[in-house]
Amino acid sequence: MYWKLLAAVDPMHLLAFRILLSLLLLGCILLARKNTSWLFFFKDKRKGLLLVLASLIISFNWGLYIWAVNQGHTIEAALGYYINPLISVVLGMCFFREKLNLLQGLAFSCAVIGVLILTLLTGTPPWISLGLALSFGLYGLLKKTISLSALESLGVETLIASPLGLWLLFGPYGGGTITGRQGLSYLWEMPLSTLCVLLFCGAVTTVPLYLFGRGAKLLPLSTLGFIQFIAPTLTFLTGVFVFHESFPLHNFIVFGFIWTAVVLYIVSLKRQR
Repeated sequence: MYWKLLAAVDPMHLLAFRILLSLLLLGCILLARKNTSWLFFFKDKRKGLLLVLASLIISFNWGLYIWAVNQGHTIEAALGYYINPLISVVLGMCFFREKLNLLQGLAFSCAVIGVLILTLLTGTPPWISLGLALSFGLYGLLKKTISLSALESLGVETLIASPLGLWLLFGPYGGGTITGRQGLSYLWEMPLSTLCVLLFCGAVTTVPLYLFGRGAKLLPLSTLGFIQFIAPTLTFLTGVFVFHESFPLHNFIVFGFIWTAVVLYIVSLKRQR
């Protein structure tokens, strides 16, 4: 709902503000704590490379999500975040040799069937959903291998992405046909209230990610697995009842498979616990 308030702002400019204002907020917090070690992440080449990859992937995820919501694809975004935990389970199996139990296998199969049905009925794969699910799944995979605190990791990721943010604001992309500072001139014609809302980009981005990172360390896996489905459910309900996006009959079949997968996955986590 926050991004919808900023629908008049170019999506790529929104991504730029999201990166740069997040860096400003995180940098101030870390420096206030006299923590400067995150600025020298490049000293460890392996960790530095992983952080660069994580930064690029989460920037893609942020940009795709903003674009999806403001182009009327909120329900597809919700579908992506329903699938994401199941993608994470499969990635864990592939990279960390984690075992996929029977219920998780059934859950993943239901999700795949749902995606295949949607592809057959619409004639094209749900690229937005798959892009969000895969990018956030890969981001979580990389975060699992990086030994940094939640704040430091986010600080480094936004620092690495800051050149991209600056390029999106002032580079050849800026504003589409008009580049550089002139491409931002439309912002000054917007209501003051919109510009004030825009200033909260950093907090809206970093606070949920930080709290999720902290919660992941404190909560049992079954609790975390259940909570992960609250956000896409709220997103889905917002898309249908607040934004009044189209929800044709065949979507009930698709989401039926997805919601079945969700229930199976939550039950599997409860049993694992």
